[in-house]
Amino acid sequence: MVKVLQTGFFTSVQDLGRFGYQQYGVPYAGVMDERAALIANLLLGNTKNNAVLEFTMTGPKLQFLCTTKICISGGDFQPKLNSIPINNNSVIVVKEDDILSFGAKKSGFRGYIAVLGGFLTDVVMKSRSMFKNVTQHQTIQKNLLLPIKNAVTIEKQSNASLAVNNVYLEEKIITAHKGPEFHKLTIQQQKKLLNAGFTVSKNNSRMAYQLTELLPNTLEPIITSVVLPGTVQLTPSGQLIILMKDCQTTGGYPRVLQLSNTAINILAQKFTGDELVFSLI
Repeated sequence: MVKVLQTGFFTSVQDLGRFGYQQYGVPYAGVMDERAALIANLLLGNTKNNAVLEFTMTGPKLQFLCTTKICISGGDFQPKLNSIPINNNSVIVVKEDDILSFGAKKSGFRGYIAVLGGFLTDVVMKSRSMFKNVTQHQTIQKNLLLPIKNAVTIEKQSNASLAVNNVYLEEKIITAHKGPEFHKLTIQQQKKLLNAGFTVSKNNSRMAYQLTELLPNTLEPIITSVVLPGTVQLTPSGQLIILMKDCQTTGGYPRVLQLSNTAINILAQKFTGDELVFSLI
């Protein structure tokens, strides 16, 4: 078990998401930055869908009640084990009563904590990903006990690590495909969408990122249609909204772009005031 001593700003259990229930209005959920979560699971020898802890802006403080191995990935939040600094993207053996904590953010916006065998919280609709009204909790709670595998046979410190190129944490280019309504934009609107820089507004979350700059919009609303994580919607007021992993499954705003998976990973590490530029694939 892992005991939550402090929750961090927004920390939740996530795997790769909940698939096959979107016709009932159930969002995909899942890790925002799949690249980071996959690296952590890979280093531990886990399967790619093993559940991890995803934290936003500030990390949690956790007490391990059994022996296991962990790996931290994603943004750099200065992780420490028993107050001793540890590195991202390295396999670390932790023992009973060890304390994992984090300092101030140095890069990125989201971090990931993987444990050997993954976090073994309840499976709901074939996924452990936390989501309001689907799982018992939307985020981890103070004093909550998170079940994990007790790796009693671990005796030696592992030195496994991976030199990870994390330049994507600072990347501004957001690659995207044309959305179903892209062709309805005027040439001038298309040029502005693809050439102008945009800024992440304060309204950003696991559900969606709203951009500050407006794109003048003369399009008619569409009949409610399917949307996905990475769909870029254009509202009547000209605001661009990029849907993320906890987004709804349908929407009535024109879908002007569809982000690539790589772009979703990049955007997941952006926060208020960060700049980005769309680039067509």
